[in-house]
Amino acid sequence: MKNKWTIAFLLGFLVSGNINAQDKPNPKKMEWFQNAKLGIFIHWGIYSVDGISESWSFFNNYINHENYMKQLNGFSASKYDPVYWAKLIKDSGAKYSVITTKHHDGVSLWDSSAEKATTIPRNSLAKKDVLTPFVMELKKTGLKTGLYYSLPDWSHPYYDINTKTKKRYEIKDDSKRWQNFVHYYQEQLNDLSDRYHPDLLWFDGDWEHTSEEWQAPVTLENLRKFNPNIIVNSRLTDHGDYETPEQGIPVISPQNEYWELCYTMNDSWGYQPFDENYKTPNMLVRTLADVISMGGNLLLDIGPKADGSIPEEQIKILKNLGRWTAKYSDAIYNTRHGIPFENYRGKSALSVDKKNLFLYLEEAKDFTKIYGLVNQPISAKIIGDDKAKVNFNLTTNKTLTLNFSNTQFDQDATVVQLSFKDPIAILKDFPKEANSLSDIKDNKNTKLAVYDIANQLTVGNNVLNSSGLTQDGMEMTIPKTSKTNSETLSWISKHAEALFETGKGLPDGHYSGMSTLSKDKQTLYLFVEGTPTGPIALKGIKNGISRIRIVGEGSMLNHHIYNKLYWSDRPGIIYIDVSKERLDKNMTVIAVLLDKPLELYREKVGAIESNL
Repeated sequence: MKNKWTIAFLLGFLVSGNINAQDKPNPKKMEWFQNAKLGIFIHWGIYSVDGISESWSFFNNYINHENYMKQLNGFSASKYDPVYWAKLIKDSGAKYSVITTKHHDGVSLWDSSAEKATTIPRNSLAKKDVLTPFVMELKKTGLKTGLYYSLPDWSHPYYDINTKTKKRYEIKDDSKRWQNFVHYYQEQLNDLSDRYHPDLLWFDGDWEHTSEEWQAPVTLENLRKFNPNIIVNSRLTDHGDYETPEQGIPVISPQNEYWELCYTMNDSWGYQPFDENYKTPNMLVRTLADVISMGGNLLLDIGPKADGSIPEEQIKILKNLGRWTAKYSDAIYNTRHGIPFENYRGKSALSVDKKNLFLYLEEAKDFTKIYGLVNQPISAKIIGDDKAKVNFNLTTNKTLTLNFSNTQFDQDATVVQLSFKDPIAILKDFPKEANSLSDIKDNKNTKLAVYDIANQLTVGNNVLNSSGLTQDGMEMTIPKTSKTNSETLSWISKHAEALFETGKGLPDGHYSGMSTLSKDKQTLYLFVEGTPTGPIALKGIKNGISRIRIVGEGSMLNHHIYNKLYWSDRPGIIYIDVSKERLDKNMTVIAVLLDKPLELYREKVGAIESNL
């Protein structure tokens, strides 16, 4: 738009996706799913007996198939309590659950009568149907029912593939045998649909064959006979209603309007006793906020033990999610994609009618800013904190400043609610806040002054170029007047390394805050506001990390990487630990030294089609 005051968009975020046009979902049937925001995935099967990788352990020849299947003799479900499971899931704030009815190993949790089916009721120590009681409890509690079903069955004699090095036959040489398998899997799906009337079917493993080989259109048609409003994920080849990125939190929002991140608490889907690499409850609350802000759902996985009990660490995480979702329910459910990073340097979401904007604060701080806001809110509050005060001011250049006082910040993420009389209007092209260095130096509020420096650096405007700043902050010749705030100059001197000839910072999605990049693009500087509730999170950094430290005082910082798959070029999420004792009272700056010039991952995050 040529007129800079023209509203670029009233945030609707209705975009086309990658799902086959013939399967474009009816918005009405997708409404509950889009409003849900949180679901709980359950990987439960015989792999929990020895605590090894589900199905993949024999597919990759880490264990032979015979010894893998011997785990049937140890799957007892002796402590299985479906009532407790359903209550725990509901109390977490989840609105639906998806359970593995059959993984790639072919073991069915229910009493499937399909030809040559291997089942828990008939073939395991448990000798009972463990699927039906759980589905019944889900329905009693009002949770939506999702059933995971693996299209491949590496154990079934009619399936062509056995392991990555062994095939039973070629389809072109024995098409009748393949048709027997297609009949087998479709019969199982019809049985699941007839017995349990699921709201959602979650397919997996479609990469092994084409849509034609799977006879996907017929499968979908059959499912709709049982439930015309069945929701199907995108893993039925080119058919389905929503995208399912896996493990890696997307840097940019998926193309499809409907999507769900399936995500583990540690590094494993099923129960593995030696995998103690759990993300903290704080990390997972913030992951949920991240996903909500991008308009998606989080499907968070748990892996029960072979006896049916749920590991304590997983229970702890679910209970903390329940604490947070109960406190901020209005800012979670029935929300849509938040406002762009250019307008707000953090995570946010909008109500369906666009009359409420929710800001997720991952730190305790005095203020925040929104840029390019056309209409002024009629109220602002900290949800769940009646004593907190939020004062706000909208300037003529469309910048809204929110000041927080007397606030009890949440241990994970505090939510600010802004209410508007009319749907929020945001400018895409707005006048950038570009205070001169003179204005910045004269600002009596040091925190606001350094925030302005950081914000301008983020967009590529370094106000300190040719100012008299030196690389080490010593012997600066930055002009002073009687109005100059000496505290601001001291902050500039201390953090000169991050301000001297540095350029534009990270684009949206990589860091929930402001940043800048060194001239050689090998050191990334992160501006950290206030007191963070947990470690600093970085997404989509392809580089190796050489070292991380606090600028101006030299403290080295530890970092941990989660969800990095060693066989994939998809980077994991980097969490940087910062001690509260080391934080700068005005703004902390963290230097991330990379192994080479910065490389960013902004590709689509899809399903994982191998597991080495």
